[in-house]
Amino acid sequence: MPDPNSLYGPLDPAPEAGWSDAPPRMGFFTDTSVCIGCKACEVACKEWNDVPTSGLDLLGMSYDNTGALTANSWRHVAFIEQPRPLGQHRTPTFAGNPTDGPVSAASAAVGATTGNPTGTDPGVPPGSPQAAAAMAAGPEFLGMPGSQPPGRASGPETRTDFRWLMMSDVCKHCTHAACLDVCPTGSLFRTEFGTVVVQEDICNGCGYCISACPYGVIDQRKGDGRAWKCTLCYDRLDAGKTPACAQACPTESIQFGPLDELRERAAARVAKLHERGVPEARLYGHDPTDGVGGDGAFFLLLDEPEVYGLPPDPVVTTRDLPKMWKRAGLAALAMAAATVAAFVGRSS
Repeated sequence: MPDPNSLYGPLDPAPEAGWSDAPPRMGFFTDTSVCIGCKACEVACKEWNDVPTSGLDLLGMSYDNTGALTANSWRHVAFIEQPRPLGQHRTPTFAGNPTDGPVSAASAAVGATTGNPTGTDPGVPPGSPQAAAAMAAGPEFLGMPGSQPPGRASGPETRTDFRWLMMSDVCKHCTHAACLDVCPTGSLFRTEFGTVVVQEDICNGCGYCISACPYGVIDQRKGDGRAWKCTLCYDRLDAGKTPACAQACPTESIQFGPLDELRERAAARVAKLHERGVPEARLYGHDPTDGVGGDGAFFLLLDEPEVYGLPPDPVVTTRDLPKMWKRAGLAALAMAAATVAAFVGRSS
């Protein structure tokens, strides 16, 4: 008996695809808060899967030289530079002024761990206006490239800063995969691990999967015509190994494992970031009740999904299929009734 959520909603995709005694669903959790943009995942993916080079293009997008997920880039490390006024930082650097009185020479000596006589007396001696004025004036320019950090001399009102948001993007291996639904040749199939894989020897290059993907992941290779995307290293999974990208990640930004465990780990990580004063931390693609039934590869983001080039509310095309068939059936019944009424009226 088919699952009532076969077209939309929470679902374990491997048993639904016909796998009996399927292992736990496997996936990726990518924590962008610890991504350093090293691109080790991109290199490892290309080396293991023999993916062609993407060229050495200078796109003018920070250090991003691949631009997007393509047939030749199954992992894409995005660099998002965000200029931000200082007031938007959670803890403005050097904000505020000291509230206590000046520190005495004795306290300064204790703080400097100079318990024994050193021949000097820390602090500004009383009645030394020249020394006090020099300290109040701040650092003295000594011919260095800059006497202060960028923007500090202009004051906090006009000071600007920026941050990098880095994310290693990949195919989401959706619970309800539109690419799989529209493939006419069976080239795309669901593995026993719940992932979605393209069989390139069966692909006829029709391109239906490309327009069906709500994330814009799948791409056709120039000169080849066939569709290519991440396989979540199906061959390595079958051998009990970790996917190449997760194996190569030096900060464990890309984590691999059973999807249920990854979701628990991700929820704990978001809670910890909130405790540490990062309220914008959020999960993306983890919810089994979202428009694609949850993703097999989900993310921890530090800003809105649109900032990373991700759709805010992806929806699989099969979601509205029951309503479409219902409306088509009602239209057919209405036409049949109108036809019968016309014949009855003519005969009478």
